Amino acid sequence: MPPTAQRPDGPAAQPLRSDAERNRERITVAARKVFARDGLGASMASVAREAGVGIATMFRRFPTKEELVDAVFIDRMDAYADAVAVALEDPDPWHGFVGYIEAACAMQAADSGFADVLTTTFPTAKALERRRNEAYEGMVELINRAKATGRLREDFDSSDLVLLHMANAGVVNATGDAAPDAWRRVVALFIQSFEAPARGTLPASPEHDALYRAMLRAGSAADAAPDAGDN
Repeated sequence: MPPTAQRPDGPAAQPLRSDAERNRERITVAARKVFARDGLGASMASVAREAGVGIATMFRRFPTKEELVDAVFIDRMDAYADAVAVALEDPDPWHGFVGYIEAACAMQAADSGFADVLTTTFPTAKALERRRNEAYEGMVELINRAKATGRLREDFDSSDLVLLHMANAGVVNATGDAAPDAWRRVVALFIQSFEAPARGTLPASPEHDALYRAMLRAGSAADAAPDAGDN
């Protein structure tokens, strides 16, 4: 295309890019608020309404819910991974292990959306899942160190932390503002049950692949949240 044909579009191009960036920011800010309040079950239409944009604009900026979740929660997943790193730096592995559990569960309690994120997997949310996997590797090392001290029961499995986060997410979402500190008692009960010596034999832990499938199903359910009444 000749240069003279480009000039009429030149001045308009930059405002369009600026508008697109502003809309993206409005959507992510709105999604933080909506997901923190309503969890990942909130519809894309409800986020669009909170942001003050049309649903078509929403899907231009974020074609899938997974992409929106990735943008909204990557910083929280960074903080979660940092909590694992801090725990690994603790000279007392049991203390670090307990500190990690309390920090991670507090993150869930502070944000219903993140409470769901820790129990859900979104395969196409690349940044989010990469940080989750990094945190998981550190968590496995933390578990092994805590066991080596004799403070963590030998039959503890990394899947038990997934179950803890699932249970805590359920408590957080069920109690809400009515009993905002209820999760603390539940987490304390879990921690005491993790400590050696074990009081009894546990049933077999779920297969890791089975838990992963459950997390995938939770992600699919969140992605399929109905938009009825939100249009």
